[in-house]
Amino acid sequence: MKKKTMANSLLLFLAACIWGVAFVAQSVGMDYMGPFTFNGARFLIGGTVLLPVLFVRKKGGWHGGADEKGAEAGKEPDRRRIVVKGGICCGLAICAASLFQQIGIQYTTVGKAGFITTLYIILVPFFGLFLHKRVPGRVWIAAVTAAFGMYLLCVTEGFRIGKGDAFVFVCAVLFSVHILVIDYFSPKADGVALSCIQFFTAGILCAVGAFVMERPSWEQLAAGMVPVLYAGVMSCGVAYTLQIIGQRELEPAVASLILSMESVVSVLAGWMLLGQSLSVRELAGCALVFAAVILVQLCPVPQ
Repeated sequence: MKKKTMANSLLLFLAACIWGVAFVAQSVGMDYMGPFTFNGARFLIGGTVLLPVLFVRKKGGWHGGADEKGAEAGKEPDRRRIVVKGGICCGLAICAASLFQQIGIQYTTVGKAGFITTLYIILVPFFGLFLHKRVPGRVWIAAVTAAFGMYLLCVTEGFRIGKGDAFVFVCAVLFSVHILVIDYFSPKADGVALSCIQFFTAGILCAVGAFVMERPSWEQLAAGMVPVLYAGVMSCGVAYTLQIIGQRELEPAVASLILSMESVVSVLAGWMLLGQSLSVRELAGCALVFAAVILVQLCPVPQ
């Protein structure tokens, strides 16, 4: 495997670890505020955290490259348009996906929500077919294996589609779109700038929704400060940026498999931090997901 591909895979795995722990923050945060308020706060925090990074990188240009002149200088306006357009598109997708997930968690179990959300590992290669992306058979095998692993890991009761399940399924579809949008824009734009714009786009939209649909207050934010800060700084500012940078050298189907590790990490985090034990069924699910990711990494998709 190429060193750069391995490095990008590790970045995505780190993002998945951060998101896995963030499930705890999202669950706790809903005890203090509504979904629009929580998402608005965390996305605006995530965008703000990246502003100093952008300031330091300003001399490097929007594409994160060298300070070139002449022909390269003429391309700068185009690069800026691309990063702004890409950031807005990514922001719309992540805003919608996160809202459906946050709303759905209120009406379904965390186990079901985790399994349904990670259906994007199946949906991404399926949607990729409509974009004329070649998906080898081993990726489909790995995706199905990972999906079955998620079922063993997260679904511990009779599965039926309820109100919350429907919301989270829409979330999985929208996260699939988000992955494909990033796949399109990330090679063309600076990852940090793209990530920053997507967070401010999503944060502003959620903040507007909060004032229309909910009654946000400083007291709510103060009471839920810890989960909001983790979700904003780590889950948004760090993890989503790692996703954008990490996807540059990977096919979206492969990236989605690595990112699906967030469900495994969420269960392990619950075991380590909350004292929740893992059953034999859940351990078998972890093993299947790990096996699926290893299968794809040992046999990478041709570029």
